[in-house]
Amino acid sequence: MRNFLFLTASTREPGHVGNTETLARTAAEALPTGTPQRWISLAQCELPTFVDLRHTVGSYPPPQGDAATLLDATLAASDIVFVSPVYWFSVPSPLKAYLDQWSAWMRVPGVDFKTHMGAKRLWVIATSGDRAKAQPMFDSYKLCADFLGMQWMGTLWGKGGAPDAVLADSAAMAAAHTFLTAPV
Repeated sequence: MRNFLFLTASTREPGHVGNTETLARTAAEALPTGTPQRWISLAQCELPTFVDLRHTVGSYPPPQGDAATLLDATLAASDIVFVSPVYWFSVPSPLKAYLDQWSAWMRVPGVDFKTHMGAKRLWVIATSGDRAKAQPMFDSYKLCADFLGMQWMGTLWGKGGAPDAVLADSAAMAAAHTFLTAPV
């Protein structure tokens, strides 16, 4: 059974839903009834600053707090959806902090993170002012998926900007209704 983890990366104030999340929630509504979904706001998580111990200590202790919650949610999901607005032509800082944790989780004894991730699918839903300028961020996400052997499911992009701007992007809103239900 498929189990979706939606990781929202917006840094908007709590309670304010941005264009990317609006597009993602539209896509999620199209999932079959009963499909498990977990939504986590990465901006609300307290993640430790990643310290690269690969060439010194070589391993990492089991994560604690929000990092442990995120690891458990990541491992439990069959499908991971990055709900990622484009900030300065790149990955939003909350999502980058989460991705940095992957380097640690690959080196936590007994987790076997890379093997588990190889059985998962990665999706990206994003909005920005210009699709072409978002491409480097999409390429970065695909490289992450490729490195872990994840199935890359592609991107759903919509025109963002002012609140609710994506609602006027009829092509993106229509694509949202089938994006997550694509054959796997």
